[in-house]
Amino acid sequence: MYKLMVAGLVAGLFITGSAAAQTAVPSASPYDKAPWWMKESVITQTGYVFTEIPANRANFSATFLTVADTAEKAQGLAIAQTRGLNQALDKLGKDKVRISTSFSMRALYEQYRDKNGNRIEDQRGDKIEKYQVSLNLSVEVRDTAQLEKAYALVLAAAPTSSTPINFSLQPDNETNTWLYTEATRDAHARAMQSASAAGGKLGGIKVIDPTGRACETDILARAPDGGWDPTTANYAPPVVQARMSPQYEMAAAPPPAPMMAGLALGSAEYLEAKALQNPFIQTPPLQRLEAKSCVVYGLN
Repeated sequence: MYKLMVAGLVAGLFITGSAAAQTAVPSASPYDKAPWWMKESVITQTGYVFTEIPANRANFSATFLTVADTAEKAQGLAIAQTRGLNQALDKLGKDKVRISTSFSMRALYEQYRDKNGNRIEDQRGDKIEKYQVSLNLSVEVRDTAQLEKAYALVLAAAPTSSTPINFSLQPDNETNTWLYTEATRDAHARAMQSASAAGGKLGGIKVIDPTGRACETDILARAPDGGWDPTTANYAPPVVQARMSPQYEMAAAPPPAPMMAGLALGSAEYLEAKALQNPFIQTPPLQRLEAKSCVVYGLN
């Protein structure tokens, strides 16, 4: 009986050990899984390109404050103050200069002095003296040829405050396509030179990746954290500079301003004449565009 129990215990340990061995989870590999195109001799090459193009967008805003006994009157004054400005800006082309407005209102209360002589508002509903309306006019210039005129018109309307001009670049589809084409062409030139320098010959194309991620696969060795931090790398890949845009031409000097006598104050004609007397030269700065493309070639 004792021998049977011992034999059964040994058999149970053997079965348990075998099952544990079959279900053991293998340790994680320190390397990333190689992509399909690594089964052959290949060369991966990233192409870089950049260009500089004048900004084609400009944004700025202006604020007009008005005060009246009622909120309706204060809002009416703000609209009247900017009516001529809106008309003058519309003449520049609604597709070239886009305008958006917003209102905010706050009550102005009676004030009294405390025992220390500090002025304090008595914020009670029956202590409202007047209302202040803030009209914010936001201007988006999509044709920089109209920027100087638009900016001068807004300042001619004597706003309470204004913001600096913010320039930006919105590249069109043709420019983006050209950038990626040049980046791929640069990758081809680099791959040919590298293959020749190594004594090989460039083969057929395996992969073309405009995102560049295919050339960043960690196949041979992976960083301890599973990734590569480009901010700590000492190598900075060179870039190819390609200029395709024409040089920005300075606008011609404005013609002499007409006489402002007889023009209604605040009208579109009045603001146009006043803007011509005070031109503001605004030159869009150059904006940098970059692109990269990864191409995987076979080697012969």
